[in-house]
Amino acid sequence: MVVLQLHPITSLFVVGTRIEGILCILLLAFWAATVAIVSDASHGLAVNENGEVQNGNLYYFSWAGFVTSILLTVSYLRGVFGVDVAGEMQNRSARLTTWAGLLASSLIVLGACANIFDQDCSPQVESDSFCQRTKYGLSLGAVATTFSLAVVVLKIATTAAPFVVEGIFSFILTVMYGFGVAFITGAKGPGSAIGNLYYFTWIGFLCCFVLLANCYEEFRGIKSPNGEHSAGEASNGDIQVDAIDDTI
Repeated sequence: MVVLQLHPITSLFVVGTRIEGILCILLLAFWAATVAIVSDASHGLAVNENGEVQNGNLYYFSWAGFVTSILLTVSYLRGVFGVDVAGEMQNRSARLTTWAGLLASSLIVLGACANIFDQDCSPQVESDSFCQRTKYGLSLGAVATTFSLAVVVLKIATTAAPFVVEGIFSFILTVMYGFGVAFITGAKGPGSAIGNLYYFTWIGFLCCFVLLANCYEEFRGIKSPNGEHSAGEASNGDIQVDAIDDTI
């Protein structure tokens, strides 16, 4: 593909064609499967049985390949069909991109905690601190996935979601993710090792914090008084009228 695009004649047979679209989709599917396999502790490829990264090159470049394949697919859709995915999400409704990011992060947290719980938490040790923190991660992932999915569906279906619902959800999730960062990524938590659970717990917390801050700023904008601005406009209007009267 790279060689074909270097020459203006051969690029005509590839750029913007169905061949490029099929290759983008195949690459996206391939890298998605690669990330899932490489990040699975049971396979012992990039992470060990504790979810800790043991092969940094394989782990980070698998994620880099997945992100690059997404960017290639988005670029192809925008160039060929005029579908601006990022712009459409931004114009569709405020904070939709952040809610979608929170949804993806929460799904990964939920899946990572479920995997760890199945492997390390037998009925005999479920009362252990490690397993209790893993259970909290499961609850956090489930609640955050449900809340964020509900908001995303509302925004896509109706181009808006009730502002009060967004504010309440973002506040609850910020508190839950705050405890999650402490419990999950702490020294005795399932996400203490550098891996998917560690990264996406922090990413989820940051998404919640951004959502809460954005909702607060919008709330302040709604509640901010406009009397001073109106008074200024009125005074300007009086000056203009007086000036016209003096001229006449």
